[in-house]
Amino acid sequence: MHLSDNFIADVKTILASAREQAYTAINASMVKAYWLLGKRIVQEEQQGKERASYGEGLLKELSMSLTVEFGKGFSYANLKNFRKFYLVFPELEKGYALRSELTWTHYRLIMRVENVNARSYYLKECAQQNWSSRVLERNIYSHYYERILSSQNNKNAEPSSMSDKQNSSDFIKDPYVFEFLNIEQPYQISEHELETALINNLQHFLLELGKGFSFIGRQFRISTETSHFYIDLVFYNYILKCFVLIDLKTGKLSHQDTGQMDMYIRMFDDLKRTDSDNPTIGIILCDEKDETVVKYSILNGNEQLFATKYRLYLPTEQELIAEIAREKRLIAEQINTPNRPIL
Repeated sequence: MHLSDNFIADVKTILASAREQAYTAINASMVKAYWLLGKRIVQEEQQGKERASYGEGLLKELSMSLTVEFGKGFSYANLKNFRKFYLVFPELEKGYALRSELTWTHYRLIMRVENVNARSYYLKECAQQNWSSRVLERNIYSHYYERILSSQNNKNAEPSSMSDKQNSSDFIKDPYVFEFLNIEQPYQISEHELETALINNLQHFLLELGKGFSFIGRQFRISTETSHFYIDLVFYNYILKCFVLIDLKTGKLSHQDTGQMDMYIRMFDDLKRTDSDNPTIGIILCDEKDETVVKYSILNGNEQLFATKYRLYLPTEQELIAEIAREKRLIAEQINTPNRPIL
């Protein structure tokens, strides 16, 4: 008797699904158990007269006892993590549900983020966007949350996952970080080479762009009766429901660049946008931004046109924090300056 390929495929799908469900259930149970262990450790520590020294001895003794009976996974360092897990997420006491999509590795990374709002953001984004623990670690280290905030005009704004309202600025980072291209420093790269490198690493590029982006094309042609124009990269964001045009610049931003992108946006809205699409967004990615151009050009106050910097390497934490602070200051200056054309 010969079994059909469809029958075998169906059986394999059933078993794979069952294994995945079992893994998810076991993972959720163990994460909850780690939180309960942390809670019990804290309760026991609080009974000691000298809390710090008592806690250290308690954890070492408990580690030896658990390792004998349950094997690896209950080292002194891990027990400290369980205790921190409880202290960082006390809201589980009030019925807060653990996210079954996240593993213990995810929680261990997120609980080290000091900013409460950033922790909430990473929890939600990680679950919704199905980030692996490696992607999460990279995003935390590259200050993904803070880079999104740096592009927003409202100093009290939060990224879109924290709100029901979806704004274009919730999806724009400043700067973007392309360390995944592995371009050695010092680098000399043309716009064409940068474009090719990004396309060759499209999966990483999409992760850095953020949620909702799908790739449409490179060197995308739009034509009028007399001329052809080519846009470096075109994406569609299904959350914002609009096209996103990207122009790559290896030098400093100029007012000619902003004028060109403004023209592309207007042409794309006229020639490609459908009635169901929202207005097209344009992003100019550049090595450096001229503050005068940003402050006095059509960029100022334009909700469809953005100019942001990119980095081909992962900056140090100090460099990144300084960069983000600089962008926030520049945006604050824009808010207080009326729009003025470049002469």
